[in-house]
Amino acid sequence: MTRVWQWNRPVTVREVLEDLQQERSIAYTTVMTVMDNLHQKGWVRREVDGRAYRYTAVSTRAAYSAALMNEAWSRSDNPAAALVAFFGMMSPEQREALQDAVRMVSPGPVDNSAGNPPDNPTTGPAADAAEPAEPAGAASEGPAPADDTGPESGR
Repeated sequence: MTRVWQWNRPVTVREVLEDLQQERSIAYTTVMTVMDNLHQKGWVRREVDGRAYRYTAVSTRAAYSAALMNEAWSRSDNPAAALVAFFGMMSPEQREALQDAVRMVSPGPVDNSAGNPPDNPTTGPAADAAEPAEPAGAASEGPAPADDTGPESGR
């Protein structure tokens, strides 16, 4: 799946095989089986091109990641605690990316817990405490896998 996402265009088994063989020895039939499994699970669509199939990702890597995060978060018995733990694992760069994402989906100011002043100094942390939950909810727009296996499982 990584190769299909990287190229962002329809690919053949042969192209994926040749790319993978630059890193390790792998059989054509192995790549063909994985691509077929991804198709059966709904992660890629395929179209006939001569005697071969061309495979295209059904969703972006970002949508896949968002669906995984949303699924994990929604399965928690304490979503707020899960988010706090998740945010605690983030690097400063990841927290900054999260704050940027929240700004994109949130019309109001966001509390910046990294020590920078909030966008609107008249609002306090209590007013913005629930804001980080929005990206996880917004992530549900991405497709979810057909079963408990993801597109990376067939590598």
